Amino acid sequence: MKEQQKIAIPFFDDRQVRALWDEQNSKWWFSVLDIIAVLTNQDDYSKTRNYWKYLKAKLKKENSQVVSVTTQLKLLAPDGKKRLTDMLDYAGIIALGKTFPGTKANRFIEWFTYSDETLDGKSKTKAYALFESSFIANIEVGTINGLQQIHAYLFGGLYDFAGQIRQKNISKTVFNLLWLDFLLIP
Repeated sequence: MKEQQKIAIPFFDDRQVRALWDEQNSKWWFSVLDIIAVLTNQDDYSKTRNYWKYLKAKLKKENSQVVSVTTQLKLLAPDGKKRLTDMLDYAGIIALGKTFPGTKANRFIEWFTYSDETLDGKSKTKAYALFESSFIANIEVGTINGLQQIHAYLFGGLYDFAGQIRQKNISKTVFNLLWLDFLLIP
């Protein structure tokens, strides 16, 4: 596989999950170590790497498909150098997530598969409702107040700060606000 050009860094619970686009096979590959760090709530890179080494050996003994579909691609490592790291595609990440017990793994799988029960899924449903409602005609287009109205409608009941101007930047919100611009285009 050639060097990847497209890199995505989606977030789950404000934690980075690196991904690379494989043009040849038309699919995304996701960093196993990033997923492990999310699911174990681990910030220590060495501990995450050791956990994956242990889990990989255990899954290999069980003849798990997760290990056989793992591939290695170069990603930027914490030390700033590009290093080979284990990567899984969409199906592999779902299978890996299912090997973890607990609600965090379930929430991660819901987020990763973008189900209607996630916050993003619920806000998307609200966006469609907003677009089809008469409320949209009352929004002050192109103003801060208008953005606050849209934000309050989309995220009300999901976030305490819905519709409020916040003083701190939250990286996860950047992705949600991108499609707000789309709603405001005349």
